[in-house]
Amino acid sequence: MDELDLTSGETKATYKEIEEWVQEHYGFHVTNLNIAQVKQKHGIIERENYNKPKSENSRQPGTTPEKERAITEALKFFKMI
Repeated sequence: MDELDLTSGETKATYKEIEEWVQEHYGFHVTNLNIAQVKQKHGIIERENYNKPKSENSRQPGTTPEKERAITEALKFFKMI
């Protein structure tokens, strides 16, 4: 954190805030899965996922590069990365 004396709790944005920021600045919708995937890619892991697939070879849809860039910008805006 910069010169500002912020705690990590003060710099966390909710998924809803990130979703709204992306919608306002980029004009498209991102899902909670998109946000979680980008956060994980940047090393922001909040908790273990308890809703795990039963099959080992199940697939999750990926996040498009355009959405990934938008979410990354939102995380920077909210000073999470």
